[in-house]
Amino acid sequence: MSCTAYLSLGSNLGERFENIDLAIDAINRLEGTAVSGRSSFYESAPVGIRDQPDFINIALGIETVLAPLDLLTELKEIEKKLGRRETVRWGPRVIDIDIIFYGDEVISLQGLDIPHLEIEGRRFVLEPLAEIAGAAMHPLTGKSVEDMLGALPEDNSIVKVAGKN
Repeated sequence: MSCTAYLSLGSNLGERFENIDLAIDAINRLEGTAVSGRSSFYESAPVGIRDQPDFINIALGIETVLAPLDLLTELKEIEKKLGRRETVRWGPRVIDIDIIFYGDEVISLQGLDIPHLEIEGRRFVLEPLAEIAGAAMHPLTGKSVEDMLGALPEDNSIVKVAGKN
């Protein structure tokens, strides 16, 4: 049975737009998985370690038959194939792919928390996600993506940028 999931992709090393496009192509080729929606590109300041290049971010909707852990395994493999190396937390990366929502499931396992634990405070996740799934509900809080985004203080740390859509 197919499930709608939402992913957040980011890149701040190398050819950032190309890295994201390559990741999207690889996700779309996963068995039983198809991209169902994609946001515009957004550029955002880094979180945590500030002394690094800005990120390009995008939200992606997918339909998948993969179970959450299988999806995570496949996404980590895509990251690895695209050149991601495990370094410091919040450090620079060629590609980062996070599962934000997987249907209305709540999952807490080693290495996988769905919904993503830090979604409510992350404009660089919420703004692109609101573009493709503003009415999607956080299964624990009952807040929509649009409501979570509206609750954040205004800032200019993220901006929509031109790019291929």
